[in-house]
Amino acid sequence: MARSRERFLAGESAGPGVRSEILSSWSRCQSLGLLPSLGTTYRGEPDLNTELVHAAQPVLDGLGAAIADTWSTVILTDGEGLVLRCLAGEPQMTRYLDEAGGGAPGFSFHESCAGTTSIGLALVERRTSHVYGHEHFADAWVVQGCVAVPVHEPLSGRIVGIVDLATERSEFTPTLETMGRNAAHAIERRLLEQKTDRERALLQAYMRHARAPDSKEGRRCLLGAPAEEILNGSDRLILEEKAAGLIASGQRAAIQVPVSGGRVATLLARPVGDAAEGIAVEVILPAGRALFVTDRTPASRPDVPRTDTLGTAGLPGARNGPPATAPSPATVPSPTAVPSPTAVPSPTAVSTPGEDRRQRHRWLLTVGEPGVGRLALTARRRLELLRESSRRIGTTLDVVRTAEELAEVVVENFADAVTVDLYPPVLQGDEPSAADGLLMQRAAVGGVDGLPFPGVDEQISFDPTGPQAQCLASGSPTMEADLTAARCWATPDPERSAEILDRGIHSLISVPLSARGVPLGVASLYRSRRSAPFEDDDASLAAELVACASLCIDNARRYTREHATALALQRSLLPQDLPEQNALEVAYRYLPAHIGVSGDWFDVIPLSGARVALVVGDVVGHGVHAAATMGRLRTAVHNFSLFELTPDELLTHLDDLVARMAGEESSMDGFIGATCLYGVYDPTTRRCSLARAGHLPPALISCDGTVTFPEVPAAPPLGLGGFPFETVEIELPDASQLVLYTDGLVEDRELCIETALEELRRTLGHPDRSPEETCQAAIAALPQSRPNEDDVTLLVVRPRGLDPSDMASWDGLPQDPAIVSEIRGAVLRQLARWELEEIGFTTELILSELLTNAIRHATGPVSVRLLRDRTLICEVADTSSTSPHLRQATTTDEGGRGLFLVAQLAQRWGTRHTPRGKVIWAEQPLPGG
Repeated sequence: MARSRERFLAGESAGPGVRSEILSSWSRCQSLGLLPSLGTTYRGEPDLNTELVHAAQPVLDGLGAAIADTWSTVILTDGEGLVLRCLAGEPQMTRYLDEAGGGAPGFSFHESCAGTTSIGLALVERRTSHVYGHEHFADAWVVQGCVAVPVHEPLSGRIVGIVDLATERSEFTPTLETMGRNAAHAIERRLLEQKTDRERALLQAYMRHARAPDSKEGRRCLLGAPAEEILNGSDRLILEEKAAGLIASGQRAAIQVPVSGGRVATLLARPVGDAAEGIAVEVILPAGRALFVTDRTPASRPDVPRTDTLGTAGLPGARNGPPATAPSPATVPSPTAVPSPTAVPSPTAVSTPGEDRRQRHRWLLTVGEPGVGRLALTARRRLELLRESSRRIGTTLDVVRTAEELAEVVVENFADAVTVDLYPPVLQGDEPSAADGLLMQRAAVGGVDGLPFPGVDEQISFDPTGPQAQCLASGSPTMEADLTAARCWATPDPERSAEILDRGIHSLISVPLSARGVPLGVASLYRSRRSAPFEDDDASLAAELVACASLCIDNARRYTREHATALALQRSLLPQDLPEQNALEVAYRYLPAHIGVSGDWFDVIPLSGARVALVVGDVVGHGVHAAATMGRLRTAVHNFSLFELTPDELLTHLDDLVARMAGEESSMDGFIGATCLYGVYDPTTRRCSLARAGHLPPALISCDGTVTFPEVPAAPPLGLGGFPFETVEIELPDASQLVLYTDGLVEDRELCIETALEELRRTLGHPDRSPEETCQAAIAALPQSRPNEDDVTLLVVRPRGLDPSDMASWDGLPQDPAIVSEIRGAVLRQLARWELEEIGFTTELILSELLTNAIRHATGPVSVRLLRDRTLICEVADTSSTSPHLRQATTTDEGGRGLFLVAQLAQRWGTRHTPRGKVIWAEQPLPGG
């Protein structure tokens, strides 16, 4: 068994020799994530003032005396496996239990906490269970052999506790099971003693009937524990539920109930008692296998006292020579007034003449009074409805969907029709104001088809004297048991109200929807002629149902408000309109995440020399904080781009900024950083420089429809620091398209990233599309069956290179002041060809100042370039890395006014550095704009 356990824990087949129930328990433990080295299973102090503890006290004292001076333990748990009391024969056993973590009250032996144990297995299997040595899942218990016997509630048969006896596995004997069974039966008899005289009288009446000489049926029905050997736990629960309904009916009846194994159990309900004031429910079940019944005191002599012995004959670990004697009856009391159903033989096969004795089993399931049964059944159904509502209402954070879930649950289990009306601000995530009055908007309708209720999204105005207004004013439900007499209900629309009454609607409960002191709306529950009118208890149940739904609706309202706030913040931080530029045809899409906005952003930034920067980024996290961080990073990228940095230099500065942000703000605990892809497109060369930090590579759609993902060197996300970034250049022909995106476009839990990128490749492989059409196709390809869990940002650009006729350049100019006049003349002639004579004088002045400044202060050859784009761009390049600075010249200075003059004449001017030096540039607006 030890080797089998090791193989199982290693993920291999356990092999033969492992009992099926043990193997199933091991599998359940693994699925729960339990490890053999269990931690603490302490669940808090248990309630020791219960009927079970009081009933078990003398029985456990007797067991304690029986196991004295042995290596044995006795543990009593409740019906959930929580330890109530623990006795040890040797003091060393107490220390062992303390070290193993499970001997003191409050520790749990439930399978979900302690793994495979005899107690946990008995609760799952609902029968006496053995776990021996390495059959235990936890390492702490493999030295023991244990047997656990369930303790049943005498009348209902449900398990209320477990008696567990354990010893060293080498000394385990069947005597432990005998002692455990006897102790469990003694506790059950004492539990029966604690029942009311009325309950015991009903049981006595049934047993008198069962022993009546003229009752053949009665003689065949045996008493005993409810089929723990032949029924599983779910079967027992089903039978108990059906039995409760039969008792509540108060009549003789017989029903058939399907159970496991393809069998059908028959439940027989019969009156018992002097005036048939009680109902007994018996079970008849086809036998699935033979039962082995241990020796019991005959049930035919209920007046004979019975004493269960808890002897230690053959008890393992006995160290005092001969076996200890059994406790006296005074030590383990044996009630004689009324035998318990579990104090007599277990369910045994019964038969009629000519039948095989193994064909059927028959036993008493429970007895009870119809009135009490009806109350219990009503209470059970009420609890089930509340449990069902808590499970089904509030599965989403959508206000309307939550209202619909309330309507669905109520219609299926409580009312025939329901309407849910909410204040209009609630649907938008806000709180209603006094100005809203009784004007609401219908959020959900459910129930009887064809009823002339106003539809969803219609405005509803309630009459101030109507039941809905009354419940809103009082804050408690208002019930109209007879709508025909409630004239105020029909006041707003008499014709529609009359039609509703004609369709059989006869009673109404109006319940206010409110949470945390905020009124949300009202729910109206109706019953038709197919149901009984509402009663007072129904009003309280409706209030509990609606109270649960109100909290869910308020949570959804708050989420809607926060989501809208975060979304508004993010949209305000994203580009509202793309800047005007001629280098790229641009299209974009932004889809916020379903569960909350993220930190995705994009940007198109015009640069000098007709170049354009493209940015796509994603901040880790969701919510307002991520959106605010995104805004800070977008602003930083704008600022860094003004310095005309290369993509790798810009990402380096951004990486430092993110690292400082993470260190400065304590609220950003766990913040990793952000990803970013930055590129600069130059229309004069038709080339794009790209660098990325933790971001997915862009997609390039070539002229022939081939889609590739350019090899842009990957780098860690921003904020980690210490890693270099690298810039690469790719060529962008005019007919191609470059696609930048965030991970929300391609990431899918069901697909690996390679598969997702391949699907994106197939989606984009259409060169005839415009950038706008490419955006539409990519978004349409997203799975519609699931909401997007992350923001989706998409930026598609088609390059438009600058025509050579719009460019003029003069390279390799010597550092001779005389060259200035020649270049001025050449520039004026080029402007004439472009029909830009109007700005010739201004251009001549700007060029003269820039060229003279380069010749005077720079080294090496000088170049001049004119670009006709949306503006006229004049550039002077040299090999010096020193940037000129604008300064205010005094009246006595002979120079220093050149750049000031350029700044006054040009629309924009600046300096950008290149690998070979720098470029000083100036832009002028074209005539006529």
